[in-house]
Amino acid sequence: MTKAFFSNLKNDLPAGMVVFLVALPLCLGISLASGAPLLSGLIAGIIGGIVVGAISGSHTSVSGPAAGLAAVVYAAIHRLGTYETFLLAVVLAGLFQVVFGLFKAGIISHYFPSNVIKGLLAAIGIILILKQIPHAFGYDPDVEGDFSFLQPDGENTFSEIFHIIGHIDVGATLITILSMGILLIWNKIFKGPKKNILPAALVVVIIGTLTNEVFKYFIPSLYITSSHLVTIPVITSITEAASMLRFPSLSALGNFEVYVTGITIAIVASLETLLNLEATDKIDPQRRQSPANRELVAQGIGNIVSGSLGGIPITSVIVRSSANINSGAKSKSAAIIHGILLIVCVLSIPYLINKIPLSCLAAILLATGYKLASFSVFKGMFRKGWIQFIPFLITIICIVFTDLLIGILCGLLFSLFFVIHNNLKNPFSYIKEKYHTGDTIRIELSQQVSFFAIPQFKITLHSLPHSSQVILDASGTHFIDHDIIEIIKEFRDNHLPKKAIRLSLIGFVNKFNLDDQINHTYVVTKELQSKLTPSDVLAILKEGNERFKSNKQTTKDLHLQLKSTFTEQYPLAAVISCIDSRTPVEPIFDLGIGDVFSIRIAGNIINDDILGSLEYACNVIGSKLIVVLGHTNCGAIRAACDDYREGHITAIVDKIKPAVSNENLVITNRNSSNPIFLENVTKLNVINSIKDILLKSPLLADLINKKEVMIVGGIYHLENGKVKFIENL
Repeated sequence: MTKAFFSNLKNDLPAGMVVFLVALPLCLGISLASGAPLLSGLIAGIIGGIVVGAISGSHTSVSGPAAGLAAVVYAAIHRLGTYETFLLAVVLAGLFQVVFGLFKAGIISHYFPSNVIKGLLAAIGIILILKQIPHAFGYDPDVEGDFSFLQPDGENTFSEIFHIIGHIDVGATLITILSMGILLIWNKIFKGPKKNILPAALVVVIIGTLTNEVFKYFIPSLYITSSHLVTIPVITSITEAASMLRFPSLSALGNFEVYVTGITIAIVASLETLLNLEATDKIDPQRRQSPANRELVAQGIGNIVSGSLGGIPITSVIVRSSANINSGAKSKSAAIIHGILLIVCVLSIPYLINKIPLSCLAAILLATGYKLASFSVFKGMFRKGWIQFIPFLITIICIVFTDLLIGILCGLLFSLFFVIHNNLKNPFSYIKEKYHTGDTIRIELSQQVSFFAIPQFKITLHSLPHSSQVILDASGTHFIDHDIIEIIKEFRDNHLPKKAIRLSLIGFVNKFNLDDQINHTYVVTKELQSKLTPSDVLAILKEGNERFKSNKQTTKDLHLQLKSTFTEQYPLAAVISCIDSRTPVEPIFDLGIGDVFSIRIAGNIINDDILGSLEYACNVIGSKLIVVLGHTNCGAIRAACDDYREGHITAIVDKIKPAVSNENLVITNRNSSNPIFLENVTKLNVINSIKDILLKSPLLADLINKKEVMIVGGIYHLENGKVKFIENL
C-alpha cells in the first residue's frame, strides 16, 4: 500500500485536491439535506476517503455521504426521535454490509444491464448540469448536494432554474464564465504527463478565488458575498472538534425500529454502492474491475466508524469518482488524499476555504456532468437499437425526476420487459434447410423456453407439413417449461403417425426427462446416390458453395454422420483440390462427413495414385462427379510461374510448367507478381489436369463418355469463398 501510494503520487495528489474541493460543499450540503448536524457530512466524507479508500479494492471510486440517501436519512432521524439513536442504526447498517460482503452478495452487481448503468451515468451528468446552473449564476437557495427533483423549499429542479431570472449575480456569473474558459483551454495547452501535474479544476479554484478577492478591493459591486461562497464551520482547535462529536446511543439496542432502519440503510447503501462502483469501472480509462464483495466490506467498516463518530451513512459516489477520474487519478491514493485534506483543511485553514466561490465548483461540476452526459453517449446508445436505447432513456428520465434507486429500478423493469418480450417473440427459431438428402425443418429452441411459448409452440408443431422431416433441437437450451415437454411428448405419441412426420429429437437426453430420438440422416445413402445424375450433383455443389459464400451454412450433426458412415460410404463426387490449408473441400461446398471423396495434392497435378483414387471413387463406390479444384494465389502455381527449382517441389513445378508455357495472353511481367498472369496459369493448369485424366485413364474416359460421370474444373477464390466452375470443356 505504501509503495503504491507514493508511486502514483504525482497523479493522485492533484486529483485528490480536486476531489477534496468538489466533495467539501457536497458533504455539507448533503448533511443539511438529510436533516443532520453540519459536521456529520464532513465526518462521513473524511471516513469515506481515508477508511473506505484504504480498504476498498477500487482504484478510482471515492466514497462519502450520498445524496441518494438524504431522504432515507431525513426520515430515519425523525422516526427514531434522536440523532444518537439514528447513529446506532448507521453502525448496525455497517455490520449488515460487512455480512453482505462476507456472504458474496456483491454478485448482484453482475446483473445490472450495461444500458441501465450507462443511463445512471448520463442521468447523474444531467442532474449535475441542472443543479449547478443556479449556483453558476449565484442564485443558491438550494444547498449543494441536494440532487432530488423535489426540493425542501417547495421548488423542483426546473422551477429553480426559471427563478434565476431576476436573481443573477454578475460577479458569480463572470467567475463561472472565466472558470469554464479555463477548463476548455487548459488541457489543450498542457498535454501528456504534464496536464495532471496541475489539473484544470485546481487552477479554476485558485483563479476564481483570487478573482473574487480582486472584486472585493477594486470592484465591490461584483464581489461575491458569503451566501455564494463555501461555508464550513470554523473549528479553532482539536478539543473543540472533539466536543462537537456525537456518539451512538447503546441504550437503544432494544429498540426494534433501530434494526429495521439499519437493514434499510444497509440495503439501500449497498445497492447504491454497487451501482456506482459498476458505473465507475465503466469510465475508468484502464477498465479495471473492482471487487464488489470487498467493496461491501469496506463500506460496512466505513459506516461502522462513521456512525460511531457521529457521521451520516457512506456509499461510493459517482460525482466524486468521476471528478477523480477526470483529474487523472491512477490509484486509490487519490481517495485517501481527499479524506486527509478534508480533515486537515477543516481544522487548519477554514477561513481560506470559506473564500472559495461556489460558482468555481459549479463550473467544475458542469464540465463533469457534460462528460457523463455528452451527445456522443446518447448517439452511441441509439445506434445499438431500441432494445438498448429505451431502458437507457427510461433510466435517465426516472433518475432525473425521482432518485437514483427508483430510476435504476425502472430501467431494470424495462430491460426485463424486453427480455420477456424477446422470449415471447423468439422462444424458438424455425429454419427450413435444403439438404442433398432432402428438405428438413429444424426447430431450434432458445436458451430459455417458458410457459409463455405454449400457444406459439403448439401452433408451430400442428402446422408442420405432411410427410416432412423435422428436427427439434434443444442442444443450446438450459431450461424448458414442464408443459412444453408434455406438448412434445403428446405430439410425438399421437400426431406423428397420422401425418407421417419423421421427427428427430436432439439435445434432450439427461436434461429434460426426454430421450433423444434420431429419425433422419444427413449422409448419402446408396439409394440416394443411384437416383442423382451428375448434373444434380453439380447443382448440389453450386448451392452449397452459395450458402458458404453468404455464411448461411446448414446445421450438421457430425457425430451422427460419423456413426452413419462407419461401415459404408456413397460419396456424391470426387474432388481433387490443392493441399493448401485454406482450401478445405467440405466447408467450401457446405458438405459433411461421407459426402465427397476428397483428394488433395499440391497444384492439382495428376499422377498414377490420383488416377487410381479417382477410378475407385467413380467405378467402385459410385461417385457421379469429378471436380478439379484449383484456387487463387496457389503456392505451387506461383513456384511454377517463377520457375522455382529446389528439392522435391521441382517435380511438381515441372508438371505445372506446360500451363505456364501455354499462357499466351500476357506478354510482359510473366511471373507470380502479375495477378492476371497468375490467374490465367491457374485456370490452364486445371484444364491440363482434366485433359491428363481423360488421356491417362480410359476407364474414367469411358464413364464420362457414357454420361455416367461428369468432369468439371473450378477455381476457388480465397478472397470471397466463391467457386467459379469450368464446364463444357
